[in-house]
Amino acid sequence: MTVKALRGVRVPDARKLLLGLANVVEGRSYGMPSYLLNRRFFARFRDDDTVLVLQLATIGEREVLMELDPRAFFFTEHYRNYPAVLIRLAEVPAALLTDVVTESWRHVAALPPARPRKKPAVRRRPS
Repeated sequence: MTVKALRGVRVPDARKLLLGLANVVEGRSYGMPSYLLNRRFFARFRDDDTVLVLQLATIGEREVLMELDPRAFFFTEHYRNYPAVLIRLAEVPAALLTDVVTESWRHVAALPPARPRKKPAVRRRPS
């Protein structure tokens, strides 16, 4: 008898998973509410919180995930050349999400902290 993994992770549970990892905080990335790790982008919700965008180590890792579970993992043209994967929360088994997020956390945590961005200078109008 085959036992299917239960699919679907609620947003509060995904949020708890993200914030339960060391040094992950809520912040902003490119003006969007995001989860940051050492000031670097780590993850964010999109599509009315039905999809989680997650930073990965490589684009190849994304390909493996999409082959493993194409119902849960995908990408859009916007992310084609960026090592990130989009995860359908309604389709991903909770244990798999935990494993993928934890592995991603290990990768991003090993990177040096992002340098703070300088705020653009305010242009003053001549009087």
